[in-house]
Amino acid sequence: MIRISRNWTIVIVTFLLAIVAAIVAMGLGSVTLSIQDILATVFSTSSKAVNDTIIWDIRLPRVLLALIIGANIAISGALLQAVMGNPLADPGLTGVTSGAAACVLVIMLAAPKYTQFIPLAAFVGGLVAASIVYALAWRRNGISPITIILSGVAVNALCGGVIGCLTILYSDRLPGAVQWLNGSLAAKGNKALFMVFPYAMAGWIFSIFAIRKANIIRLGEQVASNLGENVNRIRILLSLLAVFLSAISVAAIGMIGFVGLVVPHMARLIVGSDYKYMLPMSMALGALVLLLADTGGRTLFAPLDIPAGILMAVIGAPYFLYLMRRRTF
Repeated sequence: MIRISRNWTIVIVTFLLAIVAAIVAMGLGSVTLSIQDILATVFSTSSKAVNDTIIWDIRLPRVLLALIIGANIAISGALLQAVMGNPLADPGLTGVTSGAAACVLVIMLAAPKYTQFIPLAAFVGGLVAASIVYALAWRRNGISPITIILSGVAVNALCGGVIGCLTILYSDRLPGAVQWLNGSLAAKGNKALFMVFPYAMAGWIFSIFAIRKANIIRLGEQVASNLGENVNRIRILLSLLAVFLSAISVAAIGMIGFVGLVVPHMARLIVGSDYKYMLPMSMALGALVLLLADTGGRTLFAPLDIPAGILMAVIGAPYFLYLMRRRTF
């Protein structure tokens, strides 16, 4: 008989909760569908064309996109926290999100004919921003946690200035970008899902191979060096993976804050700091949290559709202050 550890049981249960939440989310909206209707439509046993349109063209792509993006950002945050040795590091704080958003917005507003380069632009923008923060925070004896925060604030302000200038210069094209800036999953459809899915799969596969390296680097630079590991190479590889996962998420739905900060903390509290459990737990929790935020945004204030990025900011900001209060960094 196969025995499953407590931590793996919790991880599996969380994944199952995300699946249940996804099924429930597909039933909620302006037209309420029962679980039987959803399952009948998904398994092609329903003859209602309207249900096919609602599920296949609108709600299923949106739900899957929320799950994928939530998982991506949570994994990205967990990896950055290992690399920088700072529990407050996340794609938003380290400038990855704003750097990627600024570059994407350049294409969306200034060069809309080249939208096929949005994923590449997001990756380059996130990488440049993270490199600046990383370089500014670097000290001879390692990375200064406080400097990471201050550098991140500066880079975010710079990118925010670029975004502000673009919105003024191209105000006539802004309506199409407003929802994206706020991290909305509304009207994304299958196009965004098919765009992000292959990249996400590649990132998740590489994340599995990164677990051992993340465990080594979180032990500290000296311990990693004593184990014969090239610390700088590990940092670069894990950072590239974190930026990649975050950048493709920004390219797909815009700026989502605090998932990369809050979720890894929740995962660490539940299953501990071992990345063998913490990383898949972050993935499952990130998917679940962003799905709940998106579902709440489009149902609690219906017919208004509040972007998930705004709800995450409302939830995440108090949690960030709580962490600052606890002085856990």
